[in-house]
Amino acid sequence: MNQIKNHCRHLLVAVGLIICSCGLAWSFGDAYADPANDTGAWHAVGTHGAVVAGGKEAVDAGILILRSGGNAADAAVATLLALTVTDSEGGFCFGGEAPILVHERKRGTVEVVCGQGAAPRLATQEYLKTKGGIPGSGAEAAAIPGAFDACLTTLDRYGTRTFTQVVMPTLRILDRHERIWHADLARTIRRLLEAEKLAVERSQGLRLVADYFYRGPLARELDAWSRANGGLIRYTDLATHVTRIEEPVWVDYRGYRVYKCGPWTQGPCLLQTLRLLEGFDLKSMGQNRSDSIHVAVEAMKLALADRDTYYGDPLFADVPLRELLASSYTELRRGLINMRSASLERRPGYPAEGKALLRPVEDRMGTGAQSHDTTTCLVADRWGNVVAATPSGWGGVVAGNTGVYLGTRLISFNTWRDHPNCIAPGKRPRVTVTPTLVLKDDRPVLAVSVAGGDMQDQATLQLLLNSIEFGLAPSVSVTTPRFYTKHFVGSFHQAPPEKGSLYLQPEIGHQIADELKSRGHTVGAADWSWGYATVLSINPKSGRIEVAGDPKCRRHAAAF
Repeated sequence: MNQIKNHCRHLLVAVGLIICSCGLAWSFGDAYADPANDTGAWHAVGTHGAVVAGGKEAVDAGILILRSGGNAADAAVATLLALTVTDSEGGFCFGGEAPILVHERKRGTVEVVCGQGAAPRLATQEYLKTKGGIPGSGAEAAAIPGAFDACLTTLDRYGTRTFTQVVMPTLRILDRHERIWHADLARTIRRLLEAEKLAVERSQGLRLVADYFYRGPLARELDAWSRANGGLIRYTDLATHVTRIEEPVWVDYRGYRVYKCGPWTQGPCLLQTLRLLEGFDLKSMGQNRSDSIHVAVEAMKLALADRDTYYGDPLFADVPLRELLASSYTELRRGLINMRSASLERRPGYPAEGKALLRPVEDRMGTGAQSHDTTTCLVADRWGNVVAATPSGWGGVVAGNTGVYLGTRLISFNTWRDHPNCIAPGKRPRVTVTPTLVLKDDRPVLAVSVAGGDMQDQATLQLLLNSIEFGLAPSVSVTTPRFYTKHFVGSFHQAPPEKGSLYLQPEIGHQIADELKSRGHTVGAADWSWGYATVLSINPKSGRIEVAGDPKCRRHAAAF
């Protein structure tokens, strides 16, 4: 009798998969275009659901799930899985990371899904000494893959769909495009689908998929490949990986509540900056005028100095986050901003002692490295749920014939023994990837995700101010000229700061540039491709959802 029941159950699952697959194939039709010829829309408006992300096909995947009745979590996971293919060149990989913020309307909560893997057990100080420091590329630089389990956790905790349903668009992309690793990854995904078939209900299926990747045959294959190719990841690292659900960090700004992930990201740095800026009348200064740019940059310099000094994995380091965001400390730090003169020093504070400045400042630096390995994902549904994610990870190597590319996120650690972000086995690197959610009167009104390494929260700050201070719609906000500074210790092999630097996109104009030079800023031209910006806004009264992504950076948007 049990054998008959099992046979019937498997038959029903198989029929369901066929129906789902056919439906997805019909719905997409010829929507899968060559990314090189991608001409999708970059902004959209709707009331039932919206997605803004990187590759057009990934956006299509999310919209398909929303149209079929899935919620924001379902659609976000479908989008993220597809982004591992559409944005694979310099953006995001299957073995990478994806910090996720989720607003669930039913419970009225904002939660963090930590999609960042930790350092493997072999990533010790002693080992790294033999290698001359943290490797910048290859198998040795890979953290434990965190994005995939974060997707499964998001689906299980907030979603309604099965893994099979949300991954079908990704399989369609893999089967349509011909890259060397596509067939291998498609084969791996189909093995995961087979694992899910053994389940009798959705949550069990998601656990079986996770087990197959992290504790089953695939984990054994990743271990064997890593051993044979000089990597540090072992089966035990994968088997003990856990996706943490955490409380977000937030501050109130002008009646809005801004949420970020914790200090294992650079996210709280944005919150410190907002607290500093709340003491200035930015609206009267005007958008992208010399005063407003100057005060924003000076505030960012102070917040970034604290980031470089105090941030790290709070499971390993005592990060004084409460003190860093305290009103008394903010007032002390705000007093350091001189409206007539640019700071040319790196000035962390001393919150433990209630002092505006830490003295002396030890300027430890590294060789520096570039990072271009991030993409974006924002999703909202008709029920008021919103997901903001900043997926990342690339520059590594494919793990044999699994088709799973690994990232290089260990590069975000340093090797300074007494520093909060010093590498250690089981520790999460302090990453730059940093999504943002904004609520007003307990309703989501804004979400932001930006690619661009250390510049992400600098761009996010401007996108938030564009909306809150200057009332700009997303489509205007993402195309408004931006600025940034490199007055910080770089997050990738600790590049030295460019003290006093200020980079302006040319559209800001020569007159503003000259005024800022007169205050002591070292002004340069900003790269047009910096800050791959995406914004999602919601009007709580009308339910109108607007999404936009910077068209210069091939962001795509759709809504219905």
